[in-house]
Amino acid sequence: MTTHVFTVLGDLVASKSHERRGEVQDRVVAALSEVDGMLPGVQPLEVTIGDEFQGAYGTLADAVRASLLIRLTLLPEVDSRFGIGSGPVTVFDADRRPISQDGPAWWAAREAIDHVHRYQQRSAHARGVRTWFVPGPPGGGEDASVAQRFVNAHLLCRDALVPRDDARAVALLRGWVLGRTQVELAEEAGISQSAVSQRLARMGAFAVRDAAELLAGEPA
Repeated sequence: MTTHVFTVLGDLVASKSHERRGEVQDRVVAALSEVDGMLPGVQPLEVTIGDEFQGAYGTLADAVRASLLIRLTLLPEVDSRFGIGSGPVTVFDADRRPISQDGPAWWAAREAIDHVHRYQQRSAHARGVRTWFVPGPPGGGEDASVAQRFVNAHLLCRDALVPRDDARAVALLRGWVLGRTQVELAEEAGISQSAVSQRLARMGAFAVRDAAELLAGEPA
């Protein structure tokens, strides 16, 4: 069966530097299962080989959102990066794990994550790049090219705002992206609502959630 989907291909940053790689793999599996429960896709998130994992979604907004949720669920202990593609995918055996499939959407996702790897080598500031989008066929001409540039501009800014070493900041951003209220986040963190608001503002969390909602078609 062939369908048009938005594919997410991910891997771990500096995975070989982790001494307890078995524990890291367990953490990845748990994180993927957790994100699947929050944001089900048209194909479940699953580990494929080595430190790579993948999933597929019905909309670009969901694929972009999934990449952020996976990253926030793994941080601060483990960081991850993503290639997002779009286009046709043909499934040969849906019961096999990982699913037996192929198609331009996966080729595009591979091209996208390869671009992230290359981008990170450009300069010190480029090392923070974590996500890229490459649309597969059918092409949409200039309009599609402009849309791709806007999506990648969004991803560059979004990823730069994600805290990488502060567990509390990661938890606050994750909760905010998931739609939790400031009062709920304050109770969970054991701090005041005012402190939550200040931290969310400093890390750009309001813009991160607003941008995700705008990409999903929700009114600004």
